[in-house]
Amino acid sequence: MTELGVYLKARRANVTPEDVDLPRNGTRRVPGLRREEVASLAGLSVDYYTRLEQGREQHPSPSVLNALARALRLGPDAQRYLFAIATPGPRVARGHRQLSQTLLDLLDDWTDHPAVIIDDCYNIVAANHLGRAIYAGHQHSDNLARLLFLDPDGRTFFRDWTKVASTTVAAIRAAAAHDSDNSDLMALVGELTVRSTEFANRWAKAEVQEKTSGTTCYHHPIVGDLELRYESLRPSGSAGLLLKVFRAEKGSEMSEKLAVLGSLTAEPHTQTPDSLRPSRDR
Repeated sequence: MTELGVYLKARRANVTPEDVDLPRNGTRRVPGLRREEVASLAGLSVDYYTRLEQGREQHPSPSVLNALARALRLGPDAQRYLFAIATPGPRVARGHRQLSQTLLDLLDDWTDHPAVIIDDCYNIVAANHLGRAIYAGHQHSDNLARLLFLDPDGRTFFRDWTKVASTTVAAIRAAAAHDSDNSDLMALVGELTVRSTEFANRWAKAEVQEKTSGTTCYHHPIVGDLELRYESLRPSGSAGLLLKVFRAEKGSEMSEKLAVLGSLTAEPHTQTPDSLRPSRDR
């Protein structure tokens, strides 16, 4: 079965007949929709849809993919993922990726806001002082996905662990829409699937959603409970990287805790791997 087939099967398992105004007649042997129901909703023959799911048909047209997206009630992020795995583009070069000095200086200028830059595999490739201080002290402080699912502290550090786990898995799958041939990302998925039942169960649901903004709650070992809003942005000229900036309301208890955290963990400069520094710094 192809990746497309696996995804279609997983998505139809998550759509109930009631979701698409179909009667629930008789005993159903499968969760969610039957193949023939998806085919009918998408205006396809049952044979053609079956061949798509089994991997015997590997070149669906854009109109077919749009019809399947409607039938399976896929949101915008899930639609992008569907097109990415069904019609993969040319291989993306993953050579040296530099962070501009301007971007690094900007991180350091945000003295009141924790900020990190992560890649599609959730590695922290750069951070300002408060960004490092938020995640420091764990076995997997360098990778947020491993921190969440594999670190002994993960469940206590992330106070809303269940929500963060579900949204992170959906975002990891969404990352494949930007580069469906990312072997490092697939290696991470394989590792987490083998080592974490919680990850494997969520991955099997095939949810897809970018993490663009929201609130994350932490139990920090130094300052206790933190609740911070965040925005995620993709820097131009830095493919595959995501800038995540946190903030607390000025004058609030959370803002005061960040100030305390900053003073207790003060460091002089942004920590950035040598391979990502501008060439004039090396």
